[in-house]
Amino acid sequence: MTIEEIRELSDSDLAAKLEDSHRDLMNLRFRIATRQVQNVHLPRATRKDIARIKTVMTERGIRQV
Repeated sequence: MTIEEIRELSDSDLAAKLEDSHRDLMNLRFRIATRQVQNVHLPRATRKDIARIKTVMTERGIRQV
């Protein structure tokens, strides 16, 4: 997800996307530990998406949970 796509989201969508990304990251970690994922670079991409979302939330002054 690019920064432009993230900036187009509403505040509530940002919060939901952040929660989903955290959940995806946790699931990816478990799947990598059990060797169910071939692409081990997915957690890094997910962490970068989380950072982008948090950056936009900070810019907008949205309180992060």
